[in-house]
Amino acid sequence: MAKHNESPRKDKEKVESDITEKVLYINRCSKVVKGGRKFSFSALILVGDGKGRVGYGFAKANELTDAIRKGGEAARKNMVICPIEGTTIPHEVIVHWDGATVLLKPAPAGTGVIAGSKVRAVLELAGIKDVMAKNLGSSNPINQVKATFEAIEQLLPREEIKQRRGL
Repeated sequence: MAKHNESPRKDKEKVESDITEKVLYINRCSKVVKGGRKFSFSALILVGDGKGRVGYGFAKANELTDAIRKGGEAARKNMVICPIEGTTIPHEVIVHWDGATVLLKPAPAGTGVIAGSKVRAVLELAGIKDVMAKNLGSSNPINQVKATFEAIEQLLPREEIKQRRGL
């Protein structure tokens, strides 16, 4: 009976080991109280397997390590699947999120990831090798990441687009 319970846990550990975690942004906030300053931290964490699955988590805590841990757990829960065609994305997409606007364009093989730091991190963890991206508007890392994830969710595989058009 114990053997039956152990095997799913090992499978889960194996799946978790494929996932890469990256701390994208840390914000320290201070509150002045009677005894001095009290600091709290917020962390934006990315996770991805490099094969089309990527997620982000944003968490706050009084200790930096707790914020990073909570953000990593949230990121693993919020993973999305990115359709990849060869080494790039299937089609161009523009997304507005709050003040941030993100443009993603497919690129020929060998181009690499041409993007700003936050968008680049998301695309690299998703496993996209060739893409051109432009961040228009906001420099807020959280909004940039949310806009990038919205763009990834709007991407459709070529077969699905053909099916919708009736080709």
